[in-house]
Amino acid sequence: MADEQRETSEAARVRFDRATLIAGTIAGAGAAIAIGVMEWLSLASRFPLAVIPFATSIVLVIGSPDAEPAQPRALIGGHVVSTLVGLLVLKLTGPNAWAAAAGVGLAVLAMYLTGTFHPPAGINPLLVISNNLPWSFLFAPVLAGALLLTAFALLWHRFGRRASWPHRWL
Repeated sequence: MADEQRETSEAARVRFDRATLIAGTIAGAGAAIAIGVMEWLSLASRFPLAVIPFATSIVLVIGSPDAEPAQPRALIGGHVVSTLVGLLVLKLTGPNAWAAAAGVGLAVLAMYLTGTFHPPAGINPLLVISNNLPWSFLFAPVLAGALLLTAFALLWHRFGRRASWPHRWL
């Protein structure tokens, strides 16, 4: 038991070696650039950046590129599916708190059923329903932003990290 605790403690320690510093710097720079592009997108589409649900997606795709939810099917599909669920629930119920809660739950179910589970996209129905957002939100900024984020991640991982990403598209 003491050995397990010591191993866990050692694994939890902050790593400050050259490789970690370089990887963290690259990931942080990539996230900053992607957020800058999203800020431009928010201004162009007239949606405040806080309403565009990509900050956590950027962190996931840049920081954990091997994770299943960081692959393009989940990244794009999760945002589209969860936003669509939010828009449908909004249309059926109107903008209220219980509808927002139901929308998030139904979006999680829909992402599981479609194989597009992307945890950051879980906020989309809440944003859609709480802010009474229009159907156009599905296309810009959600679909356009997810496609741009995917393209950015592809370029970033191939040329910035010099690593293969994604592991699969569908």
